[in-house]
Amino acid sequence: MPKIDVSKITAILKKNQIDPALFKRLMEEINLAVQPDSGEELPPPIKKQYVILVSDPNNKFPKTDFVGWVLQMPEDESPATIEDRIFKSVYDYNTTKKGVLYPARTVGEAMENVPAKFFKETEVWVKTKTPVIILKTDNEIPKE
Repeated sequence: MPKIDVSKITAILKKNQIDPALFKRLMEEINLAVQPDSGEELPPPIKKQYVILVSDPNNKFPKTDFVGWVLQMPEDESPATIEDRIFKSVYDYNTTKKGVLYPARTVGEAMENVPAKFFKETEVWVKTKTPVIILKTDNEIPKE
């Protein structure tokens, strides 16, 4: 069933010159019908997090836990250039008025504090400002 805005209903009723008393009663009923029921409260949204899952079938990944950031860059570019792109973005940010007052000294500070426009200039898009846990898998599905 299509939804219609109450203001459109009001305009239609006024255009058709409905009796003012009838118009008032109809608008009161429509406004009551549009309001959400207090018993139908939605549950709070579930908070989600990003996790990076690394395939490690040869068990070469270290045993300790790591954290990292989820980034995007152009597909046709080498991922090895991502660090240089981040550094260039931070250098550009640190030369601004805000960057002089609050410079980014680490990659973590850069991810959290440097505005997206500086990363966009170097074609890097930061998807997670806070670090996420990196998990490893042996890339095998166990058989029951």
